[in-house]
Amino acid sequence: MKAHKIASAPVPMRWVGPVKISGNIMEESVSVPLATYESPLWPSVGRGARVSMLCEQGIRATLIDERMSRSILLEAAHAGDALLALQSILTRQQEMQAVVGQSSRFAKLIDIHHQIAGNLLFLRLEFRTGDASGHNMVTNAADHLIRWLLQQYPQLSYGSISGNYCSDKKATAVNGILGRGKNVVAEILIPRELCARRLKTTPEKVVDLNIKKNLLGTLLAGGLRSANAHYANMLLAFYLATGQDAANIVEGSQGVTQAEVRDGDLYFACNLPNLIVGTVGNGKGLDFVEDNLRQLGCREEREPGANAQRLAVICAATVLCGELSLLAAQTNPGELMQAHLQLERG
Repeated sequence: MKAHKIASAPVPMRWVGPVKISGNIMEESVSVPLATYESPLWPSVGRGARVSMLCEQGIRATLIDERMSRSILLEAAHAGDALLALQSILTRQQEMQAVVGQSSRFAKLIDIHHQIAGNLLFLRLEFRTGDASGHNMVTNAADHLIRWLLQQYPQLSYGSISGNYCSDKKATAVNGILGRGKNVVAEILIPRELCARRLKTTPEKVVDLNIKKNLLGTLLAGGLRSANAHYANMLLAFYLATGQDAANIVEGSQGVTQAEVRDGDLYFACNLPNLIVGTVGNGKGLDFVEDNLRQLGCREEREPGANAQRLAVICAATVLCGELSLLAAQTNPGELMQAHLQLERG
């Protein structure tokens, strides 16, 4: 088969911000790169960023948890054999970590979840992966573990290196419940006067729309572990600009937007349990990606994993900026379409 020359598909990119971020990972203001064909996204995120700069704490982005998963599929003669093997496997996590250590010095097995269906045993293996998003790292670790498990448990046989209980690049409930990647909560408290001046709306209108659109509308549509306006827009633009696997916006966009009135002001939050980002690995060797990560402060000498954590909270803050701006626009009849016509048709 003839090898085709690798070409490039340029996507327009623009820096937006700065965004003011606080929380348990960083306390500073940074501009963010967004690569997108949807040009109104830049000023929309930019409006949210300007609001963050005018709030006392800006956007408080809190890293809640992090883990990358790979589910393996093993087969037994019947459910009883699968259960006996599982009961033993769950007591041997320390031995399993020793096997994982043969595949990578960064991969750390932190948890195992499981399902038995008939004679099939699904093991969801969850790892810390340092500064990598971890797709290849956890697959390699799982490959080592399968060989070890089949030696230790001859009643089991190979099913698949990936049993879809991971669940990679699919909209599933399990990721929202257990998390996949970085789990980050981004919050902001916006004074009423600032809502009126910068967002052209009121806290009450944003809260009301969030309930009716994001919560009820998504429920009627049959949304899965998701209640937001457009997380995927910001995630795709941020992922493309920073060398991430863009297909991970599928699970990444499964998140919930909250809004409430607090003493007359607007509390607004974005819950993102599946941010799959890394600062090393595939996609990071391109010059523009390296430049972007460097400008984001994600190329510093830090503890393993710290650069990826920083990237995740910046990503979550960016999502909040765009989500806030869009919901505010949609509280006003005609504003959204007028902005698109002006920006996309000149």
